[in-house]
Amino acid sequence: MSNFGDLEIFARVVSAGSMSAAGRELGLSPAVVSKRLRRLEDRLGTRLLQRTTRQIALTEAGQGYYERVVAILAGVEEAEAFVARRSATARGTLKVSAPTSFGRMHIAPHLGAFMEANSDLSINLVLSDSFVDIVGEGYDVAIRIAELADSSLVARKIAPVRRVLCASPKYLERRGTPQTLSDLEDHNCLTHLAGEAWRLEGPEGPVSIRPNGALSTNSSEVVREAVLAGIGIGLRSTWDVGPELASGELVQICTDYEGSRSIAIHAIYPTRQFLPVKVRLFIDYLADLYGGVPYWDAGLEHAAGETEPARLSVAR
Repeated sequence: MSNFGDLEIFARVVSAGSMSAAGRELGLSPAVVSKRLRRLEDRLGTRLLQRTTRQIALTEAGQGYYERVVAILAGVEEAEAFVARRSATARGTLKVSAPTSFGRMHIAPHLGAFMEANSDLSINLVLSDSFVDIVGEGYDVAIRIAELADSSLVARKIAPVRRVLCASPKYLERRGTPQTLSDLEDHNCLTHLAGEAWRLEGPEGPVSIRPNGALSTNSSEVVREAVLAGIGIGLRSTWDVGPELASGELVQICTDYEGSRSIAIHAIYPTRQFLPVKVRLFIDYLADLYGGVPYWDAGLEHAAGETEPARLSVAR
């Protein structure tokens, strides 16, 4: 049992980010936590954590060990919940990472219903546009919008992403409407990363262009507002501008071309085995909420029917 307790202390130190924080959560002094970690490392014959005066970091061995320890602890939690006939109940704290704009627009507004249905669960939602180290920083799940590379982590697609070239009617009235991709060279194309390529798919297959624009910013939200303000053309996701496209505040252009379909919204978590109830319920909740055709695409088919039916149909 003392060995099992060492595992729990190790996992808590990693998730909390420091021995003092883990000690407070467990009701132990930092000295006791440090002693138990040393005992665990001595027993394993390897260093699990690199310690400095300000922070700790997992070693390569520590990261692999942590992934397996989390699975063990989750399995014990599931077993205890089953015996207590509480296997469908989520408890504890769920630590979630999500992109800033998406989290603000499509996660935060829906947390109330999820938390009401899981009243014993607390949520720590951290919004950042950087890819966090899920294991090293103690996250239970991360929401990522990307084309995912091979990884030891587990990914579940929870919604498709449709990205379109769009501009405001007043911009198009002032500068004209591009008919081909080459016409974009004469327009103010807005990106939030210098030199960022627009990866598109069209009748000839995948195509990549490097847009030029007069506005430079590191914020995707600034690009969104600039497109709405009539400053230029953007490649925007419908989760970001779906209502504006449906209302006509924005207009899709070069409609034969849309963003790469290999990009999607994924839930990323450390391990498939012994998935904690709280993680499974949260991922299922988001997947059911968004569905195969997400709610932010509602109205786009209707709006397309009034102008160009074949080109503005919702991607499925």
